[in-house]
Amino acid sequence: MTRTDDPIRVVLVDDQVLIRAGLRALVDAEPGMTVVGEAGDGDEAVAIVRRERPDVVLMDIRMPGTDGLVATQRISADPDLDGVHVVILTTFEEDSYVFEAIRGGAAGFLVKDTEPAELLRAVRTVRAGESLLSPGPTRSLVAAYATHAKPSALAPALDVLTERERQVMQLVALGLTNTEIAERLFVSPMTTKTHVSRAMIKLGARDRAQLVVFAYETGLVTPGWQP
Repeated sequence: MTRTDDPIRVVLVDDQVLIRAGLRALVDAEPGMTVVGEAGDGDEAVAIVRRERPDVVLMDIRMPGTDGLVATQRISADPDLDGVHVVILTTFEEDSYVFEAIRGGAAGFLVKDTEPAELLRAVRTVRAGESLLSPGPTRSLVAAYATHAKPSALAPALDVLTERERQVMQLVALGLTNTEIAERLFVSPMTTKTHVSRAMIKLGARDRAQLVVFAYETGLVTPGWQP
């Protein structure tokens, strides 16, 4: 089991050596983080992740050969890699591949011109089990593509949820944090966290990002919806 005071172990995946070198310098210079592997394509990335079992993978999505989308899906589908969190790196905020990667298990995404401090904060966020959802482009991206995509086999029926769990899931889909949801529903943050966890377990969602995808794909939330 990974202890919270252990260094955050990161794998870098990008077909451009210079980008990997810059990311390595940034991550290795940050106290409490260390790069444990690099890969230039998706196949190599999956092999390194299986060997090193990192906490976080910074994954380029557009690479020759096996791309980041396929690699993310392979990592997310492997039960032995359940503790690995993938963050997609992309040049484009509106990238349909990013949506597919989030639906396939990625914890969120960052554009490559993200400020260094924000990238490091994102690594800590996903290592803590949260998703890169709020506020920012991820939720808008999911909403845009989920409403036009064909229904996914990953999208479950929502009748397994209680009414309160549905309410919480809707607010998660709007990008609210547990504290913000708790204030909205007049409950404690711990109660909110419990509802989120139960919804994830019942729906087989890997993380909050998949809850957002499921909310849009099942019609529980639609673009522009407000409670």
